[in-house]
Amino acid sequence: MTLTQAAFGTDTILKKAGLVLAGSLLIAIAAQIKVPMWPVPLSLQTLAILSIALAFGSRMGAITVVAYLAQGLAGLPVFASFGSGPAYFAGPTAGFLVGFVGMAYVAGLFAERSRSFGVMLLGAATASALLYLPGMAWPLGLASAFGIDAGWAGLSLSSVWSGFVAPFILGDVIKSVLAALIVAGGWTAFAKR
Repeated sequence: MTLTQAAFGTDTILKKAGLVLAGSLLIAIAAQIKVPMWPVPLSLQTLAILSIALAFGSRMGAITVVAYLAQGLAGLPVFASFGSGPAYFAGPTAGFLVGFVGMAYVAGLFAERSRSFGVMLLGAATASALLYLPGMAWPLGLASAFGIDAGWAGLSLSSVWSGFVAPFILGDVIKSVLAALIVAGGWTAFAKR
């Protein structure tokens, strides 16, 4: 059972649609918020994705992220800095955008197994780490294989690591902890009702 199932009761199509819409809007809002941090600002987008996945579960979490991506692809300004459109799926962060679906699914799988903070933290951290795989694959060569010729396409592993991964690790650890705290806290609050 997920936190949303416990809080809202039996799943109906209408409830699921409402949760997906609310979740995708939360991700869109979080994508616009940047917290000053070193070495790079901390975007709250992945915090929202992890929190939603831990609360919704694997399938609903992934569907919510797919809805968010579809909104951006359709031209709604939901991506960072109010970006939108198909060009984002050909830019340097496209691997991360697509990887958000898997991130939500993996984190949700852990949350379906346990309500404990430790398991949710492990799920959020694992999902965050796995997000780097498609995020790195895209600028390493996948973009070039799709015919994208840009200064960031076809970079070396060391360049991709230093530009696309290393600066974000600390922030991703913090967001994993926060997401697990938020949802574990939600379970605790729900249990006290």
